[in-house]
Amino acid sequence: MDERVKQGLEREQIIDISTVGRKSGQARRIEIRLHYLDGKFYLSGTPGRPRSWYANLRAHPGFILHLKQHVQADLRARATPILEPAQRRAIFEAMKHKAADQRDVDAWTTGSPLVAVELVDQ
Repeated sequence: MDERVKQGLEREQIIDISTVGRKSGQARRIEIRLHYLDGKFYLSGTPGRPRSWYANLRAHPGFILHLKQHVQADLRARATPILEPAQRRAIFEAMKHKAADQRDVDAWTTGSPLVAVELVDQ
C-alpha cells in the first residue's frame, strides 16, 4: 500500500463509504467517521435509530472506503459486524478513551452499529 494512503487511513477520521443498498441494489454513498484503534479500523454510529449503511453492509459486506481529506483514495474493503457484547464494550471504551468522548458507553454498546473494516487487495 502507498505510504501516503496508509498515513491517510491512520489520520483521517471523516471519510465516505459506498455501499450497495440491501433492497434496491443501488450504490449509496455517505459520510461517516472512521475509527483507528490498535492497528484496526472500525465504523460506528450514535445510538438510537437504525442506520441504512449498517443494514446495507450486513446484506452486502463489500464496500468502497473513500479517503478525501489529506489524501484521495478509493479502497476496497469488507465489513464484519461486531455483535458480541464484551467485544463491543471493549472497542467502544477504547474509542471513548482515545477521543476523550463523554458518551455513555452502555448506550453506545447496546444501541450503536459497529463493524470492523478490513482492506481488501491493497
